[in-house]
Amino acid sequence: MIQPATLLVSALVVILVVGCASPASRFYTLSATTAAAEPGPHLSVSVGPVSVPAAVDRPEIVISTGTNQVRLEEFNRWASPLKDEISRVVVENLVAMLGTGKVSQSLQVVSGDAAYRAAIEVQRFESTPGESARLDAVWTVRRARDDKSMTGRTSVQEKVQQEGYEGLAAAHSRAVARLSRDIADAVRTLEGTSR
Repeated sequence: MIQPATLLVSALVVILVVGCASPASRFYTLSATTAAAEPGPHLSVSVGPVSVPAAVDRPEIVISTGTNQVRLEEFNRWASPLKDEISRVVVENLVAMLGTGKVSQSLQVVSGDAAYRAAIEVQRFESTPGESARLDAVWTVRRARDDKSMTGRTSVQEKVQQEGYEGLAAAHSRAVARLSRDIADAVRTLEGTSR
């Protein structure tokens, strides 16, 4: 027969184990937010390199809690490195915006056969759950044939439209869509001057 003291100790151990279990991590991605455009000229674009500030170049979502303070969300993480997320979504958006399937990611400064290359330096990537997502980026689009380029800045603050980190990721996705639109406009402008 089991002693009452043994039952009590066993129950306490179970309570401690259950109480000490850490919550499961949740992973988030950015998503393309642009509808497909009419097929356009067969442009080829290489996106990259993309750089992000060191403070947010980590798996955890970094939350702005004040002017000079941030908090790392240990259990709310990006599914892949943030610069890869941004690059992937810009590629997906440009495919839709430019009406071409010849858009790819590139980690190198020199891209292979692409007619255009878009390099992106994200200078601010701020997250405030329930409030806003902010993106400030400087980008350069360069035409490979004659090295002609356009440089611009995209600064956008998107209001979070739903609660939680999924709403924050959606707001960042809309901000990256604006960045993509600015890059697509630069490609079209450079393409228009090539004739």
